[in-house]
Amino acid sequence: MKTVIIVQARMASTRLPGKVLMQVLGKPLLEYQMERLAKVGKADMVVIATTTNQADGPIMALSSRLGIPAIRGSENDVLERYRRAAAETGAARIVRVTSDCPLIDPSIVDDVIGHLDSHPELDYVSNVLERSFPRGLDCEAFTFEALDAAFQEAKSASEREHVTPFIYRNPARFKLGGIRHPHDHSRHRWTVDTREDFALVRMMLEALYPSNPGFLLRDCLELIDRHPDWPQINAGIEQKPAT
Repeated sequence: MKTVIIVQARMASTRLPGKVLMQVLGKPLLEYQMERLAKVGKADMVVIATTTNQADGPIMALSSRLGIPAIRGSENDVLERYRRAAAETGAARIVRVTSDCPLIDPSIVDDVIGHLDSHPELDYVSNVLERSFPRGLDCEAFTFEALDAAFQEAKSASEREHVTPFIYRNPARFKLGGIRHPHDHSRHRWTVDTREDFALVRMMLEALYPSNPGFLLRDCLELIDRHPDWPQINAGIEQKPAT
């Protein structure tokens, strides 16, 4: 069963346009994410799902430079974009990651995929149904059949934009599973959606990457323990809901 990580990425962003290509230590955030996702052992390939807008040409150029496939689709109907990317790559299982998560931990992605592996009755597994991981390490894995059903039947704008709500809002139809961290770290915000978010993630990358490019969640937590004031940088940012 082919497992494909699909990363949705575009240059347009309401809060922070062009954020995916903002640079830290001379490297764009999306490149850090691609480098980290390449370490996921249970996935067969990584693909970038971007839009047909001319503005997303730089994302296509980066994917070409990195040798990572990129597929273009609808800007607002992200569900269509995922369905297109999954079909064109022959994915039996899809792993959804958003491009605002440059600190994504490949071992957590492997854990999510592994849970779907070991529970073949499930249609969907994630680490976000009940939050315990820092925001910015989000990962969802689901079957092509579940994605296709959502693509065919989802009607609301939020279900088309956010890809998976149609699946997890219908637990009577789809079998859902999740993984949790032994400790609740959900208060941490390591996603990049605002300038404050970028400031924090930049500081974390600058502190961790040069000496330990393969850093994991535990390294991030240890760093924050040494700098307890850092989370205050973006503490006032509210996550936009998937309504």
